[in-house]
This record gives sequence, C-alpha cells and structure tokens, in this order.
Amino acid sequence: MNKLKILNDPIYGFITIPNSLIFDLIQHKYFQRLRRITQMGMSHLVYPGANHTRFHHAIGCVHLMQNVVNVLRFKGVTISEEEEEALYVAILLHDIGHGPFSHAMEHSIVNNVSHEHISLLFMERLNQEFNGSLTLAIQIFKGEYPRLFMCQLISGQLDMDRADYLKRDSFYTGVAEGNINSERLITMLNVVNDALVVEEKGVYSVEKFIIARRLMYWQVYLHKTGLAAEQLLIRVLKRAKELNSTGSNLQASKPLQYFLNNEISIHNFNDTTLDVFSQLDDYDVISAMKAWQYHDDFVLSNLCAMIINRDLLKIKMKNKKIKDETLQKHLKAFKKTHNTSTEEASYFVFTGSISNQAYQSTKQNINILYKSGKIVDIVKASDHLNLKTLSKPVTKYYICYPKG
Repeated sequence: MNKLKILNDPIYGFITIPNSLIFDLIQHKYFQRLRRITQMGMSHLVYPGANHTRFHHAIGCVHLMQNVVNVLRFKGVTISEEEEEALYVAILLHDIGHGPFSHAMEHSIVNNVSHEHISLLFMERLNQEFNGSLTLAIQIFKGEYPRLFMCQLISGQLDMDRADYLKRDSFYTGVAEGNINSERLITMLNVVNDALVVEEKGVYSVEKFIIARRLMYWQVYLHKTGLAAEQLLIRVLKRAKELNSTGSNLQASKPLQYFLNNEISIHNFNDTTLDVFSQLDDYDVISAMKAWQYHDDFVLSNLCAMIINRDLLKIKMKNKKIKDETLQKHLKAFKKTHNTSTEEASYFVFTGSISNQAYQSTKQNINILYKSGKIVDIVKASDHLNLKTLSKPVTKYYICYPKG
C-alpha cells in the first residue's frame, strides 16, 4: 500500500506525508479523533470561518517541520534519519491530548490535567503499539533530548506549533494581522551549539512574528465574546457535574457520562480513563447541550440555550480589577429578576482576568545570529521600541453578566 500520500492544504498547497510511520499514526483512531476537535474552541461564534480542526493544524506542523529539516541540513546541521522521524512524530502528536473545544475541558470536568500531560500519555500508549518507535520523539517532546534545538522546534518561542497556528488561524478567521511569513522565518533558521538561532537578516520576520502573536491574542484568542462563550461552556460542564453528583441523571454519551460521574485528576488519569478520553470530542458536548437546554434545572438549561443560540452574556473588559460592589450589584439584580440563590446567580454573573505576554524573555529566548558570529536576544537586536514592552505580561480584567 502506498503510504506516501499527498494532502491538499488551503495554506501550503500540497503536503507530502514523509514516511510510513507518520502515515500509520495519522490513520490511528487517536489521531483521527482530532478531526472532531476544533482548533479554536468557541471562536467560531465570533469568526464564522474558524471551524478548522486540530487535525488540520497537526498536519500543517509536520509540513513546516519538513521544511526546517531541509533548511538546516542545507546549512550543514547534521540531523540523522532517526532524529528527523522523531521530530515529525513529536510535532504531529504535540496536540493529541486536547479535549473537546480545546481548553474548556481542562478547567471543568477534569481537575487541572493539562492537554500536554494527556498528549504524553497518548504518545506512551502509541509507543507500546508501535514497538518503541516513538521513544526518541517522546524524549524530544519532553524536552529531555540533549540537542536543545530539536526540543525548541517542538516547544519554544519560535516552534513549528506557533508557526502553523498563527498562519492557519489568521487564514480561517480572516484576521490579516496574524498572517506571518513562516516560510521566510524557517529559511532564516540556523543552529549554533545545538541551540536555535535566527540569522541577522531574519530579524524583521521575527519582529512581525512576535507582533502578530500579540495581535492574534487580543483580537482572536482572547476576544471578549469568545471568552464569554468559553466561560459559559466551562460552567455548563461544571453544573452538569454538580447535578450528576446529586443524583440527577443527565442525558449524555457514554464517554461524557464517565467524566461527569468520576472525579478525574492527574493522579488517577489511568489507562481506562485514557481509553474513554480517546472517544470524547466536540460532538459529545454539543449533543449534550442540545438535550440539556430543556432540562428542568434553571442554571443548566439557560447556560446551554445561551451557547446553542449564541445569546451570550454581556462582557466588559477593564485594565483594573473589577470592584466587588460592581459584582454584587449585578448579582443582586440577577437574583431579584430570576428569584435564584447567590450560588445559582454566580453562574451568570462573575469576574475573571486574562493575561498575554507576546514574548517571554526569561524563557528560551529567540536569539539573532550576526554575521560576526555574535548572538543577541531579539529584544536587544531589534530597533523596534515595542519589543521591550511586548515582553511584559499584560493583564485585563472582565465581568460577565446577562444582557438587558
């Protein structure tokens, strides 16, 4: 069977599957599940085109990684065939642990189990199935491989994950500000002392990359409407879990029922849990919400109807913390209008904060390599005044409450 297939991607054109291991991993049911997990959670409620999936994104990352390997080898960096394959495997599977609607799951029906942790569990399981052929990929994914640049390409400030999602998400949302020239960035990459550097003439491409990331965060990933929708989804799952624990039998698919019935944390996320998790996707949550909008619990039915009909909460963003009296005023009004308890009202009226740091100068810097051989951090190498500012975290505060 010919496993070196070619896929047509709207962004890069034709993408070649590099070898039969990658083909077999793509064919595996764990990876095929990513076709049913949207890349951008609830963002499609703001940007109607943002319906692309984690499957799209992972394939795009492999394509970019192939380009990187070619560029670095051309510049004399030795990458063995085994390392090359491991890089493709690690980037292909870096997001395999994402749950329904990406991040909502991590904060509601499992207790702080990160998608990276679940990705690792999937990779270890696949490694058993594929007779140990993922061992090196796992080492790189965990950041334990001695050749640092390989770990940086999977998870760093200039990794192939970001290089793909900024370009892909800006394409599908139509937000042109996020469109980066990932091809040029890759062409400018090099390796010095086993660490990733960008050649001097790529400095402006790096500036554009960092600024694009900042704009995409505020304009798309942390867009206030998308944020309000994601918070509603987190509360839907929390409420469902709460009702379930008090004996209310909710209509849900078997995989979703499992997570509603059990308290899952990092300590008891075992093989059984992983099997059930591998059957859970966006469709389970959507079909559950379609049923729950008619449930007799005031909180659950209203939260679900809000998401299904896109009749979301009002959300206000501020640069300062929301005053407690403002929160109390809205809680009081809600309780009076709907005759609910404070606990019930707090599902519809709440505050929170979001923060974004476009460039983390303390974490694996982006280094610029000068012709003289000198290596300088991008913030110092750039004559762009904003880059210093962009390396400071920015926090915004929000309050959500019903319209009207």
